[in-house]
Amino acid sequence: MATVHLRIGDLVWGKLGRYPPWPGKVVSPPKDLKKPRGKKCFFVKFFGTEDHAWIKVEQLKPYHPHKEEMIKINKGKRFQQAVDAVEEYLKKAKGKDQTHSDDKSKSDKGRKAAKPMKIIEEDDEDAFKGGSSDKPASSMEPITKRLKIVEEDTGSTSIQAADSTAINGSITPTDKRIGFLGLGLMGSGVVSNLLKMGHVVTVWNRTAEKCDLFIQEGARLGRTPAEVVSLCDITFSCVSDPKAARDLVLGPSGVLQGIRPGKCYVEMSTVDPETTTELAQVITSRGGRFLEAPVSGSQQLSNDGMLVIVAAGDRSVYEDCSSCFQAMGKTSFFIAGEAGNAARMMLILNMVQGSFMATIAEGLTLAQATGQSQQTFLDILCQGQMASTFVDQKCQNILQGNFKPDYYLKHIQKDLRLAISMGDSVNHPTPMAAAANEVYKRAKALDQSDNDMSAVYRAYIH
Repeated sequence: MATVHLRIGDLVWGKLGRYPPWPGKVVSPPKDLKKPRGKKCFFVKFFGTEDHAWIKVEQLKPYHPHKEEMIKINKGKRFQQAVDAVEEYLKKAKGKDQTHSDDKSKSDKGRKAAKPMKIIEEDDEDAFKGGSSDKPASSMEPITKRLKIVEEDTGSTSIQAADSTAINGSITPTDKRIGFLGLGLMGSGVVSNLLKMGHVVTVWNRTAEKCDLFIQEGARLGRTPAEVVSLCDITFSCVSDPKAARDLVLGPSGVLQGIRPGKCYVEMSTVDPETTTELAQVITSRGGRFLEAPVSGSQQLSNDGMLVIVAAGDRSVYEDCSSCFQAMGKTSFFIAGEAGNAARMMLILNMVQGSFMATIAEGLTLAQATGQSQQTFLDILCQGQMASTFVDQKCQNILQGNFKPDYYLKHIQKDLRLAISMGDSVNHPTPMAAAANEVYKRAKALDQSDNDMSAVYRAYIH
């Protein structure tokens, strides 16, 4: 590997953990922030965010030689905004350099030429925040100081945490003890990111062997859900369905037996609002504090710490979970009102996603049935208004016959079923979701339950 020579002010691509490379600048660290021992690293401030971190030298690349390569592998909106911020920064710096050069040429005529001025100026912070500010914001400030409040037509308020985790190396982990119940597709990635960002985590899973990997990564083992809750300040759970969520709380050696006044319980499973309301009532009846926080995403997004968290319930618990939500997700929302509102919102989101996936599968099979190229269909689709990473990845997996689960088909069918039931409860028609649900039910009958949701495609070809 070629040696990387860097100095203060150099533009770089910084890679932190599983997060994608991000544009930044090497800067002088704060006086009170010591360099990690035994590691050759540089202090990097990232563009388009308020984040900064010590980055190992092997995780750094010079900006300009690798620009095209990085742009090809990362198409996200925030990433593009960060690159735009770099270009704007360079444009401003070039203008300053030109003005400086013109002034020097007038005053220094006849003198020996001075050394070229360094383009990157360390005191120009605006580009890193994606805008101007009189005072640079610290990435160490708590999430409650970086909340965006959105007023909706209904009069309710949602709180959106600032996007702060896509490349976040500056999370200050809470000193509260964290418990986590359920190490499935989503939970495993969440726990890995909590540990990576320095949280103290105790884990439990119905199949105990799944805990072994996380114990090796530094987690502690809880023998029962009740023990985990009794040992921890905040306990998260992420399980498959309403029955599993109820059993975890109300069953033998369950969560309820470990709840004491002040203990926090965060339900991250996607369940119906009635289940959420029931769990909230039994937890608070014992003096516990309750938050629902289902997540939108997939196994890959969970592994990458890029989930979207939708929360409701006790807002003080939401704020206590700030460093945890930053570690596991790119954005978190707090929905005002009663517990159950986040469940309602998540079911609607998953209803739309599940229906969309079924429609894409229907389009692919119709293309094949009419003699059209499925790959050409995908190429056209990905150049139009519906282009997205979701569409591209799911379609490519279908064409390759790869149905390794990223989000279980049985779970998206469960979400559709719950969304339809929710619509019935308020006398609201859901004919599109109902039609999609029948296709997923056929896919389940074809033994596709434990495959990815994209395996709904097989319901059309059998």
